[in-house]
Amino acid sequence: MEGPPVVALSAVRKTFDKGGPPALDGLTVSVPAGHVLVLLGTSGSGKTTALKTINGLVRPDAGEVRVLGEDVLNCDLVALRRRIGYVIQEGGLLPHLPVLDNVVLVPRLLGWPIARQVERGMELLRLVQLDADAVRGRRPADLSGGERQRVGVARALAAHPPLLLMDEPFGALDPLTRRRVQDDFKALQARLGITVVVVTHDVPEALRLADEVVVLDRGRVAQQGPPAEIRGAPRPGFVQEFLAAALP
Repeated sequence: MEGPPVVALSAVRKTFDKGGPPALDGLTVSVPAGHVLVLLGTSGSGKTTALKTINGLVRPDAGEVRVLGEDVLNCDLVALRRRIGYVIQEGGLLPHLPVLDNVVLVPRLLGWPIARQVERGMELLRLVQLDADAVRGRRPADLSGGERQRVGVARALAAHPPLLLMDEPFGALDPLTRRRVQDDFKALQARLGITVVVVTHDVPEALRLADEVVVLDRGRVAQQGPPAEIRGAPRPGFVQEFLAAALP
């Protein structure tokens, strides 16, 4: 029997401009442990707002948000965020720090001993298919885009988070590098069994990475299901048109 979901948004509403359309309009979605959920949609669909709601960067006007067993509206957000890995385009690395120092930022904040930090950082650099000895002392500017993204994933995993949030993580990469990093990430996620929520507007990426796809339109769920169902039986209207424009 499955336990409670790692992430659960229930009837969540958020409006940024008084009198304007809601960014999230009664959004209800949950993510079981070990699953990859992809929030897919066009610009303005609410997908990034939903992601930021999960880690408390956006506070909803109504509804309930539970993450890792915590009520996000009534918990220690700093402590919660330290249990969540976060990956953005180009990894969001600090340019003045060497690669290894970037990777172990959260363990350092948590007070891990230096030797344990170094051991964990080197382990993760190897885990994301990098030559740890070669890159550990480099600055982010000395890396390729694909290497920076891999370092960003390593940093997000450094403190053994049970949940990983990814905001358009591979969008800045060229198509060949993007496919390779996506495939490596998918294999890594399967190996670790970590729960992941990904935001993307890239339909092929969503279908490649997800266990479950949630297509958002104007802050609502337009369709939800496994990739084969979304691709094979898109709901007429917005979803069908969105996929038709993106897929051959």
